[in-house]
Amino acid sequence: MENKKKSDLSVVEKLRTLYNIQLIDSHIDEIRDFRLNIPIEIQNLKEELEKMKKQLESVHHEILSLKENIDKQNKIKKYSDFLIQKYEKQKDNIKNNKELYSIEKEIDYQKLEIQLSKKRIKEINLNIHKKKEILEKKEEFFKDKKEHFLHKKKELNQILLENEKEEKILLEKKIYISKKIDPNLLKIYKKIRKGVKNGIAVAPVQRGAPLGSYLAITPQKYSELIQRNKLLIDEHSGRILIDAELAEEEKKKYFSKKKTEKN
Repeated sequence: MENKKKSDLSVVEKLRTLYNIQLIDSHIDEIRDFRLNIPIEIQNLKEELEKMKKQLESVHHEILSLKENIDKQNKIKKYSDFLIQKYEKQKDNIKNNKELYSIEKEIDYQKLEIQLSKKRIKEINLNIHKKKEILEKKEEFFKDKKEHFLHKKKELNQILLENEKEEKILLEKKIYISKKIDPNLLKIYKKIRKGVKNGIAVAPVQRGAPLGSYLAITPQKYSELIQRNKLLIDEHSGRILIDAELAEEEKKKYFSKKKTEKN
């Protein structure tokens, strides 16, 4: 008796029911696609943070290297001072002008080394100052980015939980609506849906062509479609066709109910 009632449904009722199931399935598809994309989005944010962290480490390393260079220049200065003192003492024991000239030349050379080291230290300190400014900005940016990442991760996980609840409700609703229709017709719907890329098994005809297709249906088929006397299949895509007006009616009802349920 129940199967008879299902088969006695008018074409319009069948189309309404099938399109309702399609709207639910499309919504579930969106939820599942979002779920698949969440780990990718989080991973992209993590990789961005890791890249920034490496940049910070690189600047830290550059600063350390510059400081090591300062230590090196200070050692050169210290050694030059030591040599100057040594040569100054040697001056007390010189025997001729030639030796004096040679010592004085060494002392002058070490003084130049000290001046050069001082100059280099000054330049390095300026460079360190610039690097520290860059580092400070990068650290601030990294801190903001990390906070954004943690907030985004929390937000996405919250959306994920809400979507899981919504998917469960939609699946229950789909089971309830599916009971209203002939199992054989439902089987055909599922088969079509499985065979198309975007999961659209019931396609509204807009501007003469089914949604997702560039190939227009014939005027005769369109005329039959708007009469709603029988279920029509698109010969190109294999989808069940529904006229745009009827589809829009069901879509408005669907989203109106959805809005009411949220409130």
